[in-house]
Amino acid sequence: MYFRLRILTLCAAVLGIITLTLTGTMINTASAKSSNELQPFKVAALQFNPVLNERDKNVDQLLKVIEEAFKNGAKLVVAPEMSTTGYYYKDRDAIRPFVDTIPGTTTKRVEQLTKKYNAYVVLGLAERDPETDLFYNAAAMVGPQGYAGKYRKTHQWESEEHWAAHGDLGVPVFNTSLGKIAINICMDAAYFESARLAGLGGADILAFPTNSTAQAIAALQARAQQNGMYIISANRSNTEIDYHMIGASAIWSPMGVKLAETELLPDKSKDINEPTILYGIIDPKEYKNKNKQALANRRPELYKELMLYIAPWDYTKNTTPHDINAGIVQYEPVIGNVAANKQKVAELISASVAKAHKESNSLHIIVLPELSLTGPMDNQSIAAVKALAEAADGATTRFMANLAKANQVAVIYGLIEQEGDRLYNSAIILDKDGNFVGKYRKTHLGDSDKSWAAAGDKLAVFITPELGKIGVLIGEDAVYPEAVGVLAVNRADFIAIPSAWRGQYGSYMTIHPDMSANKYPEGSMVTWDAVAIGGQAYTLVANFVGTKAEYLGRSSLYTLDPLYGLDQPAVASGDKEEVFVVKFKTLQSQWWYNQENLVLSRRTPYYVPLIK
Repeated sequence: MYFRLRILTLCAAVLGIITLTLTGTMINTASAKSSNELQPFKVAALQFNPVLNERDKNVDQLLKVIEEAFKNGAKLVVAPEMSTTGYYYKDRDAIRPFVDTIPGTTTKRVEQLTKKYNAYVVLGLAERDPETDLFYNAAAMVGPQGYAGKYRKTHQWESEEHWAAHGDLGVPVFNTSLGKIAINICMDAAYFESARLAGLGGADILAFPTNSTAQAIAALQARAQQNGMYIISANRSNTEIDYHMIGASAIWSPMGVKLAETELLPDKSKDINEPTILYGIIDPKEYKNKNKQALANRRPELYKELMLYIAPWDYTKNTTPHDINAGIVQYEPVIGNVAANKQKVAELISASVAKAHKESNSLHIIVLPELSLTGPMDNQSIAAVKALAEAADGATTRFMANLAKANQVAVIYGLIEQEGDRLYNSAIILDKDGNFVGKYRKTHLGDSDKSWAAAGDKLAVFITPELGKIGVLIGEDAVYPEAVGVLAVNRADFIAIPSAWRGQYGSYMTIHPDMSANKYPEGSMVTWDAVAIGGQAYTLVANFVGTKAEYLGRSSLYTLDPLYGLDQPAVASGDKEEVFVVKFKTLQSQWWYNQENLVLSRRTPYYVPLIK
């Protein structure tokens, strides 16, 4: 064979049971069948490594690899970002000889194969717009009928900013005979909005051309879960002008299950210049799944602040980093027995604070699970829930205020709040003297809340002189990246998530363990990590253990950038009662990627579908 071929194939079946219809940008490229009519089909991610400045030779070689995948039965092939030219160009003049129009010469050559094999290709290339002479980091889709459409990268990395205009097409969704296909490119994955726009457009599959060192491909398990869609990621596996791309191309299911992955190549000594083809199976019956159904539970009326571009000037943001020692309370509640739970919580907190003082390492804040002293209300009658409800300044708050004051530690806790004839799943923040700082009412209710709780009507960040700006989410709120985005726009320095998690959403992280310079601990959870990374805010999660509902513990600290070695996530056990103590420093303003850079690089004009 004329090139080294690596073939990895793995098929996993994921149960999909619920239908959801969404509106979005739909572009018809073929007569589409319903997912029930479609049979499972093979897809391929091409780990193809172009040679810089050799467009014509690259296209020749790329076509050979595409045809090899087609001959092996692939019906959809995804090639990497900038797969016809190589990646690094210092300016417009440097790349001008190698750009192509879309449609153009390259797509014409590709469509000879897609027509012959009745299949589809998505490939990254440098595009020239003939009307404006602007260049774009783009991707083209070519199918059985020829050129089908294109996507222009919305969120760019620094390298292409020197020659490429920002993408201006939004995130189109192409209606094909294989299902609805959208495209994101590389750095897009660092912004939840890119994949979410595809999800809201009804995408079943996200094609993901990339040239990644870790960040972009590390986000894909979360993006698949958040939107209930397959993702086919095609990365490079070599080094170009000291820029090393780590391979690890992968195929993810709508439930965030890794169906196939190529070898991860940690440094340039492991470069593989020859093409690698990664195969996987897509089952259209999984296009209908519970993660896609969850899109119907979004609260667009709460997300308007996603459209705000408060940059580069924002005089409301905190500019003072805080060194924070936090205690995360993890325990097994006695459901409905407030007195027993009070005793246990008081003992755990007092012992933890005393230990910290003995070590000259005072705690600054304590975070407890949601509905902290009652336990979760799964399968409880309305009468039982009402009997435990109280005003926001009721007995639970008085108890917590005394704990805070006695131990000189701020506290975030949850309760069943009653206001008038309404009940809320609420969280309250008290400062170290027991004074009220703020209250948040859960805005995205879980199944265990819906029988009794009204949904809150605002996402908020709370200002504290000693700790900075605190965002609060509760339980299932974390499933919705829009909620995290609002907290980031409002410059939360860290986020607290009181939870009652037993596996009803999310899953444990299965990104390649060697992808991160500082490895994720066993039991790290995708949804919670996506909050910290997506909002660029340290995230504290407090969860229960045990009970008949089998709460899974794993209370945790998720951090801003373990991938490139800034900081280290920390995860508690799955069954131990404890106050899990963690330390972090907010803001990290000198790091290459942080909340400031996230906010500055958001592309708000294209986020309008998120708030409708």
